[in-house]
Amino acid sequence: MKYARLTQQQLEELHPEFINFLATQSITAEEWATIKEEKPTVAEEEIDVFSDLIWEGVLSKVEYLENISEMHMHLFHLTDKEMKLFSVKILNPEIDLRTEEGFGWFKRNFQSDFVEYLTASKAYSEDKNKDKFDLIQQGAVITKGDLYQWFEQIME
Repeated sequence: MKYARLTQQQLEELHPEFINFLATQSITAEEWATIKEEKPTVAEEEIDVFSDLIWEGVLSKVEYLENISEMHMHLFHLTDKEMKLFSVKILNPEIDLRTEEGFGWFKRNFQSDFVEYLTASKAYSEDKNKDKFDLIQQGAVITKGDLYQWFEQIME
């Protein structure tokens, strides 16, 4: 398995897609029920293959990721050639960026001495989607990039 198995909830939400996946392998609903019952290892392997296919599709379309912790923000723009990063560090220990109040403080004080910025870019490894997946495994979430784009504008 290249990525991670989808959760039960994700599998339930992707049920029609999973049925189509099984159909492409000529596996009927009856056969799937039999496989799950009599060959659970084979069933798990099919779920793993399906999970990797879904991840591959999602990762190939991801353009922005955000990883926000108490005092740090890591905002990624995933271009065709490289990963670009805006990193924000809050030097006020009373602020938690994960809260509405803390983020509001940041928006009012983003130019203060209590906020440090770093920008960077990095080329992908041979497996661009694996690089993206690794960021997600480290806590990043897929976004539309509004926050990254806001930073891009204020940094100009």
